[in-house]
Amino acid sequence: MKILITGANGMLASSVRKRLANGNELICTDVADLDITDLEAVKKKVAEIKPEYIVNCAAYTAVDKAEDNYEIADKINGDGPRNLAIAAKIEDATLIHISTDYVFNGELDVSKAYSEDDEVGPVTVYGKTKLHGEEGVKENTDKYYIFRTAWLYGDGNNFVRTMLKLGKTKDELNVVADQHGSPTYAEDLANIIAEAIEKKIPYGIYHTTNQEFTTWYDFTKKIFELANISCKVNPVSTEKYIEIMNIKQAKRPFNSQLSKEKILAQGISIPNWEDGLKRYLEVELNKKD
Repeated sequence: MKILITGANGMLASSVRKRLANGNELICTDVADLDITDLEAVKKKVAEIKPEYIVNCAAYTAVDKAEDNYEIADKINGDGPRNLAIAAKIEDATLIHISTDYVFNGELDVSKAYSEDDEVGPVTVYGKTKLHGEEGVKENTDKYYIFRTAWLYGDGNNFVRTMLKLGKTKDELNVVADQHGSPTYAEDLANIIAEAIEKKIPYGIYHTTNQEFTTWYDFTKKIFELANISCKVNPVSTEKYIEIMNIKQAKRPFNSQLSKEKILAQGISIPNWEDGLKRYLEVELNKKD
């Protein structure tokens, strides 16, 4: 099977490449090979390759920087997926696009989780541009999967790696305790993508984070517990954290909890977030500096 992977130098793409390598012909592109914001270039590349699947891992993910860079973020997150959808339809390819919990306003009561059918309402530039991308996919092809994920970490700069470094150099840390979600290991998301292809599940939007929910505070505590780091972790509110750190940042969702009922109903296996973290740390902690 021929599969085109965009944004090939990113964290998720690395996991996707590894998971799909066996038995498939992978064509991996980064921005130097393919500018997804250029429709004609996208159509030409897809026509040349004629892939059966396109996995779009390209994205502008700098949530705070996006607030001051709407145009470039929207080209990548909004126009890019639309262009890929147009090209995919011409060549009868299936598009797999990665989206985010930020398409919601994040204010849902934390006793609940967002379903795929819940009303969207992004409040950040990042969220608005990602929703633009979702709409561009849905409007231009019928053969698509939109996988919304959140709190992603893997082989690259990420929250877990940052906490490991800080925990080894600080006596205590203040970590936000009023934002709720599911830490998601990139290897597990890549497996979901692969299983969706293998099982040929119905097209549409799916929520794809690891199972169960936590907070950044409890996530950090679990990281330190598993890594045998003794740094003290103090729970703080988002408001207090911004005050302590004296920073300006885009609004963060208090509820990033995504229901996985729809994807689980398709027989896709999704591990608990703690299980994903254990497997990640087994690799990360054995790396030589």
